[in-house]
Amino acid sequence: MNNHHSKENQGYIWSKKRVGEYRQLQEKIFLRTSLLLLIAIVVTFAIYSLILQGRIADFTVSVFNYFTRDYESSLNIYNRVIRSNIDVIAFFAILSVFLLILRIYLVSFSRYFNEINHGIDKLIEEDSNEILLSPELSATEKKINQIKHTLKQQRLEAEAAEQRKNDLVVYLAHDLKTPLTSVIGYLTLLWDEPQISEELRQKYLSISLEKAERLEELINEFFEITRFNLQNLTLSYEKVNLTRLLEQLTYEFKPIFAEKNLNYFLEIEPDTMIRCDINKMQRVLDNLLRNAVNYSFENTTIHILAAQNTDSMHIKFINQGPTIPQEKLERIFEQFYRLDTARSSKSGGAGLGLAIAKEIVELHHGRITAKSSDEIIEFHVMIPISPEN
Repeated sequence: MNNHHSKENQGYIWSKKRVGEYRQLQEKIFLRTSLLLLIAIVVTFAIYSLILQGRIADFTVSVFNYFTRDYESSLNIYNRVIRSNIDVIAFFAILSVFLLILRIYLVSFSRYFNEINHGIDKLIEEDSNEILLSPELSATEKKINQIKHTLKQQRLEAEAAEQRKNDLVVYLAHDLKTPLTSVIGYLTLLWDEPQISEELRQKYLSISLEKAERLEELINEFFEITRFNLQNLTLSYEKVNLTRLLEQLTYEFKPIFAEKNLNYFLEIEPDTMIRCDINKMQRVLDNLLRNAVNYSFENTTIHILAAQNTDSMHIKFINQGPTIPQEKLERIFEQFYRLDTARSSKSGGAGLGLAIAKEIVELHHGRITAKSSDEIIEFHVMIPISPEN
């Protein structure tokens, strides 16, 4: 019931707002209509009083006399039919004049609709100039220009997204070719040189395996792009021990930490519980930790902090790495955006990890933010706590 009343109130407020936006046009229509009525009265009165009053009576009596052949009878008919109903006749006369003038006025009034149609036609044009309408249509002019700017912005965003995707395909195609060429080259050496030493054989096989694994990662990125674009993510909530989840995640990352001689520090209360989709939340944490590793200086420590307040859970990943400029921070959660513009094969993937993390967090009605200064990078995830937690 409250929702119903709320919708009615919103509709009433919206209606009042619309009325306010077109008040100038309404006042102009009202004044012009009143003026038309006044003109109709004056014109009708002038025609009747100054020109036709006596002539109409004589003409009417003469018409009746033509049929009756009796002047007195004709005069009586005039007095009984015409003169006694002069108010009604005057009303219809005024109405007729008013309608005639109104018809002429509506022809000029239709120019407003022509202006609106012209403005709508200009929406599809590439012209950057503002659409201008009459002052009475200022509200419509504002709305049309807003639509024009929105359409332009959407077009630019679509073009930018398409360009990023095209760039991504080019980059990944190049990255795919590099390890594939290495795999083919080393396997060809092994095939062509059966008497190769065991040491070189192990070396070539090791390199081939490493490049094949990198090739698999890149192919998985292509599948990731497809899933991200076509899959509508849905959540399956359950109660999760966040402490164990983070402990397991950091344990699995130990070999990756070792590659850059990184340490980690996990700060969280024992058996901290959170209600979420465990698979998707694990993906968020994995993406954020992987991002921290990729953009950390060697021989530094990654801090993972998790704390709960009255209504939300806060998880932070803090690492030491190159300071991220503000203009890049503003785009860091975009699809296919990578901090590593050179697309080094050792840092970063398709530029989807943070975009996917943001989508998952927002599906949990949470928020994810990033900040960076003085070679400190921090990602902060906030997830609301439901009463069931």
